[in-house]
Amino acid sequence: MTGSGGPRRGRLVRVAFAVKRGWYRMRYPGLTLGRDVEIRGRIRLRRGVRVTIGDRTRLNKLVRFAGPGEVRVGADCLLNATWIGTWTSVTVGDRCLLSDCELLDNDFHNLPPDQRHLPPTPATRAPIVVEENVWIGAHALVMKGVRIGRDSVVGAATVVRSDVPPRVVVIGNPQQIVKKFND
Repeated sequence: MTGSGGPRRGRLVRVAFAVKRGWYRMRYPGLTLGRDVEIRGRIRLRRGVRVTIGDRTRLNKLVRFAGPGEVRVGADCLLNATWIGTWTSVTVGDRCLLSDCELLDNDFHNLPPDQRHLPPTPATRAPIVVEENVWIGAHALVMKGVRIGRDSVVGAATVVRSDVPPRVVVIGNPQQIVKKFND
């Protein structure tokens, strides 16, 4: 036996994750889970959202998905207390880290004062794309229609309202590039 519990403990942990995956698949028909997904906290799906989680992705704390749209999360990601609201689509690439942040592909309401109480129009929403190996920090807010380039970092509490190029660090509100990763 090795470490604290050895191979037997490892098997028990894998079985526990498999049971949890099975329970969530039954509870939420719109949820598709890849191989070896680890649900370490809880997942909540609302309003008919369709969610696909890639292989070996880990979900910590409470991860929430809402709206009638579709969410695709790649393989080997970490979602930690993340909230994704979608009316169209939100795509997260492989190997991303999402830490206690929000991704919203819609405004929820029309902006003109005389239309705010009417049902949202197509102008209130646009897809979000987060490319591979992106890290989104705690309390960041990613708004509709944004693409975040691969290998980039979104700093804590940043409001992302426009596209982020690959291999940069953005912070603030409005967002600004503060670092570029050179090859």
